[in-house]
Amino acid sequence: MLTITKLPNGLTVASETMPRVETVSIGAYVHAGTRNEAAAENGASHFLEHMAFKGTRRRDAAGIAREIENVGGHINAYTAREQTAYYCKVLKEDAGLAADIIGDILCHSKLEPEELERERGVILQEIGQANDTPDDIVFDHFQEAAFPDQPMGRPTLGTTPIIEGMQRESLTAYMQRHYGPSRMVVAAAGAIQHEDLLAMTKAHFADLPAVAPEAPSAARYVGGEFREERELDQVHLVLGFQGVPYGDKDHHASLLLSTLLGGGMSSRLFQEIREKRGLVYSIYSFAHPYEDTGLFAFYAGTGEDQAAELVPVAVEELRRVQHDVSEEELARAKAQLRASLLMSLESTGSRCEQIARQIQVHGRVIPLEETKASIAAVAVEDVQRVAARLFRSAPTLATLGPIGNVPRLSAIAESLAA
Repeated sequence: MLTITKLPNGLTVASETMPRVETVSIGAYVHAGTRNEAAAENGASHFLEHMAFKGTRRRDAAGIAREIENVGGHINAYTAREQTAYYCKVLKEDAGLAADIIGDILCHSKLEPEELERERGVILQEIGQANDTPDDIVFDHFQEAAFPDQPMGRPTLGTTPIIEGMQRESLTAYMQRHYGPSRMVVAAAGAIQHEDLLAMTKAHFADLPAVAPEAPSAARYVGGEFREERELDQVHLVLGFQGVPYGDKDHHASLLLSTLLGGGMSSRLFQEIREKRGLVYSIYSFAHPYEDTGLFAFYAGTGEDQAAELVPVAVEELRRVQHDVSEEELARAKAQLRASLLMSLESTGSRCEQIARQIQVHGRVIPLEETKASIAAVAVEDVQRVAARLFRSAPTLATLGPIGNVPRLSAIAESLAA
């Protein structure tokens, strides 16, 4: 049973009781992330995520970890471009402790200078690790090429110079602008009753400050090219296009297009490029919606000699799917998408996150039957039309490694337009 309450201060509290489970996931989801940051504070959302666990007025960093692990639970957080999340999963009898700890780290974090300096070093190490992981950092370069000179294109971790210079005052100012009740959803899923979650929220989130944050600037997809020669065994590349946002009429058609194109072992890119030609170990596509735009792309890791063949073959699949989709492969994609959705809903953590995200994006939680009907209604013609819509936008290419055989973006664009 799903229940949603909006408190007088603007905080939304949502819960779904899931029968026959013994655990509960509880999270606080802040409707702010990388795209809400000014250029000089890029990485502030992620820095705050780290600092939240470094001590409050009542608990030091070790105490936070001990309390949750003393009951066998776990606590974590993540930063995305439009959201920052703090969440716990515990046994049902420990839900009150989970809500207490999350409320404490969001309302009463001390952000002590000594801890800030220590965590600054940790984040710089994280940035260094990402830079040394080509199949990770290539996505940051892709994002920046797609959305240049704007918050949507900046890295979630921030950059080394900005993190080195970020001061406590910047973090507290950012928190005071965005970490208010009107920008937050407290959600829970699992073995919990809504009235209990309401009582916990009122007790532990009462000190959230009122905020009136500015809306982030609209995203402007541009498209472009990033190339970096590196001494690596593989070429890593991401080729993509402007996708569709949440709420777009083509949202589910785009997800189905991604599934049949590069969503599994039976997908076109996997079969044609890995199974038939042996050009890659890893290749997959993704459709990533945002609130006002989106990205659609595929990733491949290939050898230097194979890159010259891989890109034209992949581009040909992008061209072919605009006019050649069978009922059989669309039915298979629908089955995969439905199964993925239903399997995710069996996890209290995934359900908790989905509830919060849908409230923040759509203003409501979309019923499962409505989603299933929307997926079922997509026809072959819809997938072909969406493919034409996406693949005729300006392309974006990010590639690093021994890239001499990777075609230039202009050549790829000409091939797609032919």
